[in-house]
Amino acid sequence: MAKYTQGYFKPRNPKKYKGDPTNIVYRSSWELRLMTHFDQHQDVVWWKSEETIIPYRSPVDGKMHRYFPDFLINTKNRQGLSETMLIEVKPKAQTIEPKKQSTVTKQYLNEVFTWGVNQAKWAAAEKYCKDKGWKFVIMTEKEIYGK
Repeated sequence: MAKYTQGYFKPRNPKKYKGDPTNIVYRSSWELRLMTHFDQHQDVVWWKSEETIIPYRSPVDGKMHRYFPDFLINTKNRQGLSETMLIEVKPKAQTIEPKKQSTVTKQYLNEVFTWGVNQAKWAAAEKYCKDKGWKFVIMTEKEIYGK
């Protein structure tokens, strides 16, 4: 069984965090790495973790649910202009549609379920960001670690 890195993040720059800086939870080493970057990088003006709520309709049950993307950050770009970005952290494998299989296994059904729900969440996030003039980004191990 895999061991996950989880805990509370203690920022060095708590004034950059919008929310309660004593209650910042990370659920993976990838999230921890990004939190450290947001906290310390000079171009990050402010950031939040799991504090944005986006409603979406699940394709599985047809009901409305709430999606809490991992991060919302505000940065200054190279021209000194403000940019706001909503970020979801996911394993690369979960960003690729499952290949159809001749034998339907429990694992395959779980992958299809996860894919469908993620697609609904991400479509809602894209629209939410477009309406606000923000950018929506999915970050995988490739973007976080360059792998």
